[in-house]
Amino acid sequence: MSTAERDFVPLKIAVLTISDTRTLEEDRSGQALQEMLEADGHLLADRQIVPDDIYRIRAVVSAWIADPEVQVVLTTGGTGFTGRDGTPEAVAPLLDKQMPGFGELFRVLSHEVIGTSTLQSRALGGLANGTFVFCLPGSTGACRDAWSKLLSSQLDYRTRPCNLVELMPRLLEN
Repeated sequence: MSTAERDFVPLKIAVLTISDTRTLEEDRSGQALQEMLEADGHLLADRQIVPDDIYRIRAVVSAWIADPEVQVVLTTGGTGFTGRDGTPEAVAPLLDKQMPGFGELFRVLSHEVIGTSTLQSRALGGLANGTFVFCLPGSTGACRDAWSKLLSSQLDYRTRPCNLVELMPRLLEN
């Protein structure tokens, strides 16, 4: 992929960690996402942590997708199969369009690291009110892989042949 001949476009990205046990100070995955997005030149719009509760997750994500200043939402945690994992159930109803390729490609890349355990991942991507939303697993390694192997290039306007940023002016067309 080429990144020549275009200027970088910084995006405003919000990060939500879903956890019943972590605090912001102990949140390694949210911190890693913040560090990576900022290292790539993007801006942190907001960062929060909420417990594994569908309605609390949905409330924060809904507020961000309603905010025209937030262009991308990243969540980490709650994508597994335990009784408390409800991030996909919280977020999927908010999406106008799902991006199946994100979850599929994430699982392909994850398979290289964790083998068949990746079938337990319910990573999800989509679009809501012109805002890209990506739900990542809670592990720091999974967040690093998702950012470095998928999101970093797709959220970079310079990436060719195409990227998500160049679609942004047309996302709310009727």
